[in-house]
Amino acid sequence: MRILIYSYNYYPEPIGIAPLMTELAEGLVKRGHQVRVVTAMPNYPERRIYESYRGKGYVTEYKNGVQIQRSYIWTRPQPNLLDRLLLDASFVITSFLPALIGWRPDVILATSPSLPVCLPTALLGWLNRCPVILNLQDILPDAAIQVGLLKNKLLIHLFTALEKFAYHTATKISVIADGFVDDLHSKGVSDSKIEQIPNWVDINFIRPLPKENNAFRAAHNLNGKFVVLYSGNIALTQGLETVIKAASTLRHIPDIAFAIAGEASGLQRLQTACLECGADNVLLLPFQPREQLPEMLAAADVGLVVQKKNVISFNMPSKIQVLLACGRALVASVPDNGTAARVIRQSGGGVIVPPEDHDALAQAILDLYKHPEKVKTLGYNSRQYAVEQYAFEQALNQYESLFYSVTAEAEAIKSAVVSN
Repeated sequence: MRILIYSYNYYPEPIGIAPLMTELAEGLVKRGHQVRVVTAMPNYPERRIYESYRGKGYVTEYKNGVQIQRSYIWTRPQPNLLDRLLLDASFVITSFLPALIGWRPDVILATSPSLPVCLPTALLGWLNRCPVILNLQDILPDAAIQVGLLKNKLLIHLFTALEKFAYHTATKISVIADGFVDDLHSKGVSDSKIEQIPNWVDINFIRPLPKENNAFRAAHNLNGKFVVLYSGNIALTQGLETVIKAASTLRHIPDIAFAIAGEASGLQRLQTACLECGADNVLLLPFQPREQLPEMLAAADVGLVVQKKNVISFNMPSKIQVLLACGRALVASVPDNGTAARVIRQSGGGVIVPPEDHDALAQAILDLYKHPEKVKTLGYNSRQYAVEQYAFEQALNQYESLFYSVTAEAEAIKSAVVSN
């Protein structure tokens, strides 16, 4: 098949949906499909276009058999609401031309966020008479409203209408967790239109490695320490100040060390929080190169998943699959009724504590520090669950089957129209 992936995020961006879409595109190429990716100039998570791409309107490049068509977008390091709207609008406008002039796809996969991407993909689907699959990584505008990012009633109405349009025009909607299914049902989307395919992790790349002779530990003077690691986006939905306060509570135990790896702007904010509460046991680091990610994850005794109280219940951070795959114990400061909590409970690989409760977080970490056998058991369970539920080949099989089914249906409809 000829598959067009329309995704705002892609390689070389290190976190979020970019690694997922990169792995999916390259996996499909390995299975003999022709894959084209329409994406933005790389800018995430710093919200700055990467230096080698600055000053360029369009770039076409190839990586591991995938054709990548990049276009200019409006982006600012600390975006306000207007900046975010301009970012979405600029991608919709600038990305359409390269999407249009490339080869004709048999199927289009569009990722949301960004929600406005449904506009060009719906038009492309109509022009090319091909099915469009909407891949929901988050539910917008609900998620933005929940965290207070979207308050303007007119904009809420506009984005709600856009959401309805996206669901109506998509041939199929792929979702990453069962909570999404319930939400779509409540909005009138039929079950026949929904396909649940969890996000995945490359279990051969992200795997358990020994803590001994670990380069990350050695480089940051962490040998002999009980390391608590958070790696990922530092944004509105996380509330990592809770982690800083928990670290401050445990600073009297010199063997416990915290490490947080994230974008520079977020680290600056956390540095201020560390100084305010005397958390001198927190190591703040920039994102590590992706090839060093397994070594960094292996340096941890405990991996953290952190969300605020007001995060929408079916939010499912992709870092959960990664932490499970590396075979480490998880401590999740997340809403008890949410998808993240449910998955971690099912895995048997972690401990759940109330969100934004630094005392509970500190207590859970202290308990694991005192019980190394429990840490070992949780880590074993984590890896087993990742292998059983989130292996990349399983997800690739599901996406490939979905592409085949929607293209077969489209061909059947065309044949019926011609014969009539």
